[in-house]
Amino acid sequence: MKSLKLFGTDGVRGEAGSFLSVEVAMKVAMAAGIYLKESAITNKILIGKDTRRSGYMIENAIVSGLTAVGYDVVEVGPMPTPAIAFITENMRCDAGIMISASHNSYEDNGIKFFDGHGDKFPVEIEKKIEKIYFDEEKLREAQVTAKSIGKAKRIDDVIGRYIVQLKNSFPVDKTLQGMRIVLDTANGAAYKVGPTVLEELGADVIVLHDKPNGFNINENCGALHTKDLQNKVVKYRADIGIALDGDADRLVVVDEKGEIVDGDQLLGALGVHLKEKGSLLGGGIVATVMSNQGLEDYMSQNNLKLYRSNVGDKHVLEIMKKEGINFGGEQSGHVIMRDYAKTGDGLVSALAVLSLLIDKKLKASQILRPFKLYPQKLVNVGVKVKKPLESIAGLDEKLLELDKENIRHLVRYSGTENKLRILLECEDNKKLNNKMDDMIEFFQKALNA
Repeated sequence: MKSLKLFGTDGVRGEAGSFLSVEVAMKVAMAAGIYLKESAITNKILIGKDTRRSGYMIENAIVSGLTAVGYDVVEVGPMPTPAIAFITENMRCDAGIMISASHNSYEDNGIKFFDGHGDKFPVEIEKKIEKIYFDEEKLREAQVTAKSIGKAKRIDDVIGRYIVQLKNSFPVDKTLQGMRIVLDTANGAAYKVGPTVLEELGADVIVLHDKPNGFNINENCGALHTKDLQNKVVKYRADIGIALDGDADRLVVVDEKGEIVDGDQLLGALGVHLKEKGSLLGGGIVATVMSNQGLEDYMSQNNLKLYRSNVGDKHVLEIMKKEGINFGGEQSGHVIMRDYAKTGDGLVSALAVLSLLIDKKLKASQILRPFKLYPQKLVNVGVKVKKPLESIAGLDEKLLELDKENIRHLVRYSGTENKLRILLECEDNKKLNNKMDDMIEFFQKALNA
């Protein structure tokens, strides 16, 4: 498949003001509006954002683009990505747009699209929007005048709808009374909703990094930087620590000892718990090609199948739909509980983990590591140019060598950054480290010469 010029693995993403300029944001919005107009039902599009300063600039550009082609816009301000997916469908909008660069630092921003059912746009639709984006004549002709120009309004109370949805995912006969939770909201989109929902369910909540200033999103905090959370869990003798990323579609759990729970172990524990409760559909779970072999073995032991998708929660969701499965995710912390969310939802996932702890009456460290992980190493190599992998001389031989030594491997470019990701996995740690050093050296020469 030819790579897209605008869209990466998760919408349009890049440095705000350079790659993602006002002009780009406005044109992307116009192109999306032109495409959506063909099947418009309510003529309304919802827009949410995280807490980056550049969100103001990009939001206004998107509103200009959509209203210019005749769409009405509903702005809801800072809200988690999964909340935008939910509210888009709940408010009967034709589409939803989330302005966020997720776990990236504040300099970056992005635009994610959801259809009227709260599902992310598939690649085919992104291609159609991109084609319109580069058609200057079509963009010019689609602009409307007089009474046909769209209107925009801001609604500030939609957070209540999302809180109700979150609480609906938590068993009505359970309470978080007596549970102490440290929550790190990454100075991001869940800084209000996260603490609110946990407190309403009865927990004693200690909140970290909930004072966004436009520049501190994900800065030494949240799902990617858990040191502060780990220390505070131990300091306050909490039962569990929960870290979200900037747009709250990702979850990282820290046990009562202050140790991070691996994302694959979390998927395994939750998947089997759902099976035990009789609420797991499709006889298995979906993870990605990045997930550990230990997860696959654990699924087999529990008479469940592990389906693997490409990286990206929208790819996980595609296989979930195809196979009739309601649970899946990525080892990075995107967990999809399809009965309650159309995308990774850090808070829905956190509530599922808390429900598991209550059911088992065990500590997080005892229940959230149900199987042993194979040694696995993931290294990101910075690259100047993303040269097609199939054109790199000697790569096929390198991969064949890994196969012969029973080393599972995955080599791919990041969809959002100028990086090559190398994943190796095998039972022998020493062999793993030696082979990784060899692969890094090979790619540094091949890609940065």
